[in-house]
Amino acid sequence: MRTLYSFTVILSLSFFLFSFNRIENNNFKYKKAPNHSTVYRSQNDVNEISNGFFKRYSDLKKYKSDIMSLYKTRTLGTIWFDEDEINEFGSVLYEKAKKTNDLIIPYQKEIDQLFSASSDKSTLSQTDADMLLSSLYIVYTKKSNADKKKLAYNDMLKDFLNYSTLEEQETTAVATNEKVEFDQYYKLQDALKKYKRLEKSSKYRPIVPEESPYKELRPDAVSSTIAQVRTRLYLLGDLKTDSKSNVYDRELMDAVMKYKVRNGFKPNYILAEEHINEMNIPLEDKVATLKLNMERCREISAKIAASDEYVLVNVPSYELIYVKNGKVVLTSPVFVGAPLTKTTIFNGEIDRIVFSPYWTVPQSIVQNELRSKIAADPNYLAEKNMEMVNGQVRQKPGPDNSLGLVKFMFPNSDDIYMHDTPSKTLFDFEKRTFSHGCINVKMAKELAVAMLKDYPEWTQAKIDTAMAGKVENSFKLSKKVPIFITYFTSLVNEKGEVGFFQDVYEKDANPTGETLSGTAIVNQ
Repeated sequence: MRTLYSFTVILSLSFFLFSFNRIENNNFKYKKAPNHSTVYRSQNDVNEISNGFFKRYSDLKKYKSDIMSLYKTRTLGTIWFDEDEINEFGSVLYEKAKKTNDLIIPYQKEIDQLFSASSDKSTLSQTDADMLLSSLYIVYTKKSNADKKKLAYNDMLKDFLNYSTLEEQETTAVATNEKVEFDQYYKLQDALKKYKRLEKSSKYRPIVPEESPYKELRPDAVSSTIAQVRTRLYLLGDLKTDSKSNVYDRELMDAVMKYKVRNGFKPNYILAEEHINEMNIPLEDKVATLKLNMERCREISAKIAASDEYVLVNVPSYELIYVKNGKVVLTSPVFVGAPLTKTTIFNGEIDRIVFSPYWTVPQSIVQNELRSKIAADPNYLAEKNMEMVNGQVRQKPGPDNSLGLVKFMFPNSDDIYMHDTPSKTLFDFEKRTFSHGCINVKMAKELAVAMLKDYPEWTQAKIDTAMAGKVENSFKLSKKVPIFITYFTSLVNEKGEVGFFQDVYEKDANPTGETLSGTAIVNQ
């Protein structure tokens, strides 16, 4: 999810100006930029500011023409600041300059202080700080773009203040010859860049609730906690602006809903303690999670890239997606195996769709759960629409069958599969680990219809009849559909929004040995 400022936004922010009385006095503290744009209307003002700056920093006089060319369209508005903080482009410039071999940086001590969390910046006005960074830009550009020396520096600045500038930040970037085909990798990489920038922001601070013990916050509540949540959601991109209001208003309601949906929380407006705790997870942990999930993308990339049709079930987000011809055709909530009966992480091929299925009860369930009930009640099997066949207990087809109206089969050594369920209310839960390992699909019927689009004999009427039958009806697919059961604790959705999900099987803490290749890898 990319939330970088576009060039036009950077320009609009950069028209903020620092207010001076006497610029010769260089003992100003940083002042927060006003909410309106202030413009010097007199060239005398511009000349006074620039003359004062180059008098104080005389070693930069030889760059005066180039530096001042950067401010022609800004009337000395800031380039490298967003309100009272250095923006991401200023941080990138500093990091890139430091990594450039043999680059001599004039007034490096003063520039280093701008990025030091412990140093006192009060000796610099914001205008001086901005012009020092502009001088760094000129020096860095002269060194790194020698072949473009005929291009004006203010023209090159337009390219620098753009997304491409940030592509070279320190990430787990892939070399050209190691291209990953699964586009989720690159989406997570963009999210990683954002979270690494947030690590450097002094605005990203822990949310400290106003009341202890914490009380749930609902719409129309008034609390300093609300203002902190508002700032956090603004930094994460769920809010476009930060009004800093401590009232839980309509604008914040929409942002909270957006935040909850992308992170797999129950979609409502309640701000519970668990939501505050999630927002307070250290950014370094989020960065580690993004990197880990980027590596997981590598494991399945080649097979997904080769598939024009596939089903992907992601356990931590309790979601299924069905992709055909490169487009997401269907998404559905699912519930998966409980921690003691985990759903296996693997990939395989769906080869059959079974309508009105029987459910042959696993012997472990018969032994641990049913035997005592059958012994206590001779009518138990009949009441549950079950029967004994060749020493095995099975449930007959019907709307109350534990497998619902349809199941999807893919051979694997753990004998797990996907199926419908009559227990639709379980999908209302936030944490959905209920099964003995199989994947229960809320929109199972819709998935069957979508997968049979290329089989003209399977009309909607025929599918409805097959699902309402009293006899099992199995259809073998002429073209097997790949299925990937994955374990991504962070993913980027179709809107470009990154989500972080609960590590339900605690694989993030101990990911060694996990792989997604093969047919049945992890025997839980």
